[in-house]
Amino acid sequence: MPQVLTTNGLILCPHGGKGITTPMHPKWQINGGTVAVEGDTGILLCPFIPCQCVGYQLKSMGLNATQIDGEKVILVTDFNQTVTGLPLVMADFHQTFDQSTPAPVPPGQTAPPPGAAMADFLSPVVTPTVQILPPFVYSSTPGPVIVNFTMTTDHPLRWILTLINESTHKGTDLTNGAPGATVQPSGGQWTTPIQTIEVTMQAPFIKALGPAPTRHHLFLTGVSQRGFSGHAEAIIDVQPP
Repeated sequence: MPQVLTTNGLILCPHGGKGITTPMHPKWQINGGTVAVEGDTGILLCPFIPCQCVGYQLKSMGLNATQIDGEKVILVTDFNQTVTGLPLVMADFHQTFDQSTPAPVPPGQTAPPPGAAMADFLSPVVTPTVQILPPFVYSSTPGPVIVNFTMTTDHPLRWILTLINESTHKGTDLTNGAPGATVQPSGGQWTTPIQTIEVTMQAPFIKALGPAPTRHHLFLTGVSQRGFSGHAEAIIDVQPP
């Protein structure tokens, strides 16, 4: 089993900002660090001034049965996000002794090995066709902005599409698309090892995001069944006419 997450662990946003977790149930400590549970919140010391990641609330993927006061303990491999929808990287450094088994083992028999998905500790790879798009200039008849992402992993689970506005510091979930923004396929379900996501944003949708000049960061995050994630972004630079 992977390590449980404690307040001594390392939590980073995509910009390298470190997280500081406030535990709700400070009852279990490992090497002086309090074990984190589902619902614990934290702040991020994010250095990316144009669009800071301010914090997070931890969630469990349900891959661990351990609880504290009825709340699920967080593993370092549980996929978690910032409040703006970006993926967190989590690690801890205490020693573990894993004697758990996938199912009860009859006396005299050995435990079966973990399934391939649970033994996969490789992060998905996500790539955009273009990382920085040509400037979107306000004009009478601008064309749509089209971005394609390709995701790769042996054991896919789901994906999340997030658009972050530098001016407002707010994230918009586009996983299911939105009026004026089409995502194909939509919904976030990832079932094949290699999948392509196409995002088409019409001019009215981009104009409604806010006055120019501004930048928008389109993040696609892919998550494996083990909870590891990979992400990539495409930058949309909006300029006045």
